[in-house]
Amino acid sequence: MSAKIAISGKGGVGKSTVCAVLGQLFAKDGLEVLMIDADPTVSLASALGIPLAQSPEPLINMKELIHERTSTKADAVGAYFRLNPKVSDLPAKFSRDVNNLKLFVLGGISRAGSGCACPEGAFLKAMLTHLILHREEVVLVDLAAGVEFLGRASIEGIDALLIVVEPGGRSIETAVNIARMGAELGIKYIAAIANKLTDPQQLAAIQSQMPAIPILAAIEYSTAIQQADLQRKDVFATCPTLADPLGRVKAALKAVVASGGEGK
Repeated sequence: MSAKIAISGKGGVGKSTVCAVLGQLFAKDGLEVLMIDADPTVSLASALGIPLAQSPEPLINMKELIHERTSTKADAVGAYFRLNPKVSDLPAKFSRDVNNLKLFVLGGISRAGSGCACPEGAFLKAMLTHLILHREEVVLVDLAAGVEFLGRASIEGIDALLIVVEPGGRSIETAVNIARMGAELGIKYIAAIANKLTDPQQLAAIQSQMPAIPILAAIEYSTAIQQADLQRKDVFATCPTLADPLGRVKAALKAVVASGGEGK
């Protein structure tokens, strides 16, 4: 099975937790899984239980490699750069085997005003496009809040966009905006996961404010998840209660892929 799934949402809502657990659930089914951390906070390694000292170096920090592949020089200002750098060899070189899957850390551009009109932006976009369009395994992408960075080419390969939302006005507003952008870019299947719920009425409130977005799972707030995050423990191993709701999400995503992106 080949599936390309992007996970987004406001910062701090639990994207990396959802991504880590979903990846391991797919791997338990015997599928090959590649997990991509494309968020500037690069917290996916932590959710998988990798100690800080052993965390993979984000590709965005490999300046010499970026300059080599984009044909630019360090500290060059206003220089032309290659928009389609060679990246196909990099996943094999820099991905890491962990918990029966592979982790590949891209990182993201977090400097104000950088956007994507720069060698780093071209490099990351080319890398992400390659991973989405030319890999045959299950690919899960942990994105920052938004989908702009995906770009038109890689959007065409996305089977589903999952938006993680918590009970809060800013999180819901962000989710609605992400869904709108995803639909405008042509993503066929967009759904949400309600996370960190402390009251059943919160789910109803979330649904009422984003009625066009189906909610695949509702996850209660858990101190065990918080503790796993604090101690950099594998959230899947330490919080087994997540297997049930996210197992249903996995099943829904499989159905979406089988139907060609038209699942409900």
